[in-house]
Amino acid sequence: MRALAGLLLFALVSGPCFAQDQAASSASAAEPAFEIADVHLSPSSAYPPFQHDGYLIGDRYILRQATMLDMISIAYDVRRRSVRGGPSWLDWNRFDVVAKAPATTSPATVKLMLRSLLKERFTLMVQNGTVPMPAYVLSVAAGKPKMKPSDRSGHSGCRKQSSPNVAPGAASFIEFYCQNETMQQFAGEIRALAPTYLDHPVVDSTGLKGSWDFDLSWTPRNRLKQAGAAAIPIFDAVRTQLGLKLTLGSAPAPVLTVEKVRETPTPNPPDIEKLLPPLPPAKLEVSVVRPSKPGEEVNGGSGGDRINVHDFTLKELIEFAWNLGSDDSETLVGAPKWLGSDRFDIQAKIAGTNAGNTPTNSPRIDKDQFQQVIREVLEDRFHLRVHFEDRPATTYSLVAVDPKMAKANPSERTGCVFGTESDGRDPELIDHALDRLITCRNITMAQFGEALRGSQFGYFYYPVLDQTGLKGAYDFTLSFTSLYRLQPRAPTRAIPSAQKETTASEPTGALSLFSAIRKELGLKLEKAKRPESVLVIDHIDQQPTPN
Repeated sequence: MRALAGLLLFALVSGPCFAQDQAASSASAAEPAFEIADVHLSPSSAYPPFQHDGYLIGDRYILRQATMLDMISIAYDVRRRSVRGGPSWLDWNRFDVVAKAPATTSPATVKLMLRSLLKERFTLMVQNGTVPMPAYVLSVAAGKPKMKPSDRSGHSGCRKQSSPNVAPGAASFIEFYCQNETMQQFAGEIRALAPTYLDHPVVDSTGLKGSWDFDLSWTPRNRLKQAGAAAIPIFDAVRTQLGLKLTLGSAPAPVLTVEKVRETPTPNPPDIEKLLPPLPPAKLEVSVVRPSKPGEEVNGGSGGDRINVHDFTLKELIEFAWNLGSDDSETLVGAPKWLGSDRFDIQAKIAGTNAGNTPTNSPRIDKDQFQQVIREVLEDRFHLRVHFEDRPATTYSLVAVDPKMAKANPSERTGCVFGTESDGRDPELIDHALDRLITCRNITMAQFGEALRGSQFGYFYYPVLDQTGLKGAYDFTLSFTSLYRLQPRAPTRAIPSAQKETTASEPTGALSLFSAIRKELGLKLEKAKRPESVLVIDHIDQQPTPN
């Protein structure tokens, strides 16, 4: 997962958001539209989709692995949780959209074009409204606030403070100094200051007037375990340092209600391949490959006709370039030991333009093109030769033992999401062992087996087959320990499937996904060998050819 997360920093930052009154846009004839669009169901993928708003490469808009809920959220510039109603498949079926638009189209206009596409191809009809929605409520705790009234001079807002040098292995803190800050301002800012903690809007319910000066420091969420007893989650920091409290409640919020939508889009034009040909493959012009310096931070990105990746092993690059399971060693065969240890930096230049009238300073390239360039670098500089073939691989089947799941309401949306506790705290904040909480609604066992696959859960690369014999759909929650927490000293991207299965409950309270499914759902994952596609390395040099 490290490789995929690092490389996919490259081009998945969405453009600026915009807002438009629904009533003003109701006349679809006045809305801009794509010249032509290819819309089809997405192919099955072992990886979760990337959260972005699509991107424009030259005159081509590309959006992949997007649910109807994703597309509505993008087109109408609303949060996913603010979209109400709709059929059960709204957040399950995934679509690819490739459409044509002028290369100079702004991100705001592209969203309007997507809105027109949804109306035309899916007969989408939505309605504005306001309903109570989950929100963190900022209020005064017992006693008086611990903040200092401001004299209203100087800058208004919160500024990050420079932390003193932290000893190796010691926990770090995030520190802000807020000056001349009203509580309404603070409620609006704190979510941006601590986004990994606060996954809902924050509303001011303190009743405090005027502006205030105060310091606030807390432990980053990914450092809680390291900090141990000294950890200060944002909830505790707000209470002990400011005399305020953050609780999960509700507040009126604008919503978009889906009144009508088709599950199957209208057909593409019969000559879509000619009218909208695939993007030409990116061609490598030149590359520079160097060993990484010790302690270098892993990252990857692209800009215009350049690609840069830093501190990656060849194994990680191969897994990314060929869409392999980075958490499953069986997907790559014939790898020498040094493939997962020697680290390299790569700079590559793409020849010419990369799509139609795309200028060479285009801000991003397509993911497929990015992977193609990495493959070319590995083949050109390391003489990599590979092929796919089917071999027996470790796979799993889901079977019923003593099911403990509730029957679902068929009108609810199908899907699994990472949830939060009722008091607003993520499981990671209160239980360092069980750091994954997943809520599934209206999901069949076949769909659950499909959801288990991929890097979102980290345990499986190949599909999990449903052999439970259970009919219908179910609701349930599942708490377990991530692979990173379960075996923090092991490189999770190289844990064989057989090893993952044996890591059950630990004295620390950790619970593997295997054990959690058995304990909490009354199901069992049984291992089996089945023919699956693997990538075989025929040849690779340990050192690259000279620059």
